[in-house]
Amino acid sequence: MFAGQHCCHHGGSQHHLSERHGAFRASGGVYGYRKVTVDLRESGEACSRHRVLRLMQREGLRAEVGYGSKPRYRGGPVGVVANVLNRDFAPDAPNKIWVTDITYIRTYEGWLYLAAVMDLYSRQIVGWATRATMTSDLVLQALLAAVWKRKPEPGVMIHSDQGSQFTSDDWQSFLKAHHMVPSMSRRGNCHDNAVAESFFSALKKERIKRRIYPTRSMAITDVFDYIEMFYNPIRRHGFVGDISPVEFERRYALHGS
Repeated sequence: MFAGQHCCHHGGSQHHLSERHGAFRASGGVYGYRKVTVDLRESGEACSRHRVLRLMQREGLRAEVGYGSKPRYRGGPVGVVANVLNRDFAPDAPNKIWVTDITYIRTYEGWLYLAAVMDLYSRQIVGWATRATMTSDLVLQALLAAVWKRKPEPGVMIHSDQGSQFTSDDWQSFLKAHHMVPSMSRRGNCHDNAVAESFFSALKKERIKRRIYPTRSMAITDVFDYIEMFYNPIRRHGFVGDISPVEFERRYALHGS
């Protein structure tokens, strides 16, 4: 019998009802029963995942989901480099491997394009940028933000797909000037950049959903709130042991692992 039977027997009490709803609301309504269970355990409630799932179903607490994958924009063969990353998605320290990609967001003013750079060690978004058009400037601004924020040593690998923004002369020149190692997915193989794709999937399911923003400015504000106020500092990520990317890197800084 699970040690948290106390919580299970009192699952209908006002206190535990409030705890479950509080954990769910704190996530913006995007946490499923697994992450809610972790939140409850950290607050001192000893409950099993199975019991939390049943209680959330009974109370109508369901994680929000939204629209799916974006259309792919691919460049030609010029500027394509080898897949150096080769799906090695688990570096042993920060600032060793970054991945980047582009997605789109609907607004009444037209599309808003978002480029993001992620550190694979912690899954933290270390740089991002938005533009009304999908040009090389979009991805360069995201990468510049990452370089400014992280100030990495030479030799960071930056992995992308073969989109024309990443095969451009401007992109290649930036990588060379900052002593970064380029890597690209094989053409048409989204699994080679699966972690970046996964972040965009979470962004759309947990925040953007199926809404259409009145303006690009409103969409940018929502993206900022999701990345900087929720995803990086708060959102629990299974890859890093159900803690946030920021907390995972904080522990690395303290203990070196």
